Amino acid sequence: MTAEFVRDAAGTTAVLGFFAAGWFGWAQDEPPAAWRPWLIAGSVAGMLTALAGGLLTWSHWTDGSAITSETGPIFGLIVAVEVVLSAAGAAVLHRRGQSRYIPAWVAIIVGLHLLPLAPLFQYPFLWIVGAAVTLIGLAAIRFASVRSLPVSAVTGVAVGTVLLSSALISLAWVIR
Repeated sequence: MTAEFVRDAAGTTAVLGFFAAGWFGWAQDEPPAAWRPWLIAGSVAGMLTALAGGLLTWSHWTDGSAITSETGPIFGLIVAVEVVLSAAGAAVLHRRGQSRYIPAWVAIIVGLHLLPLAPLFQYPFLWIVGAAVTLIGLAAIRFASVRSLPVSAVTGVAVGTVLLSSALISLAWVIR
């Protein structure tokens, strides 16, 4: 389940760490008060992990990458589709007065966008990460409802935890 190229695993560490911090931040929208210190710690850990991944990406920049002149545009297209679908779904939910469901929608789209990145980056681990994030998005609304919690808190803490854990796994692979 390792990446073909060290630089790609380091870059994955940086990106997943950065977005983990963001998801922990989103969870701070309306969390139970007792969660706040843990969410802040998650955001800080995500940013520190992103920094480590960024430095390692830079130090392995000339090592090689699955992203080439041929695969780069495909990567760009996958990310563009993710952004458009996330924004369009969020706009529809907002117009319908269902803004509280936006985090779950975005999690589903983020998870799905990771699936084609696994073969593109030659990093099968991303299939697991993508599947986990997608499942969180699918389950978050029901889970939040049953426990009388905000969807943003449930989705943010779960996706943040998966992304931070995955970033740390990628980091461990890079520094092995």
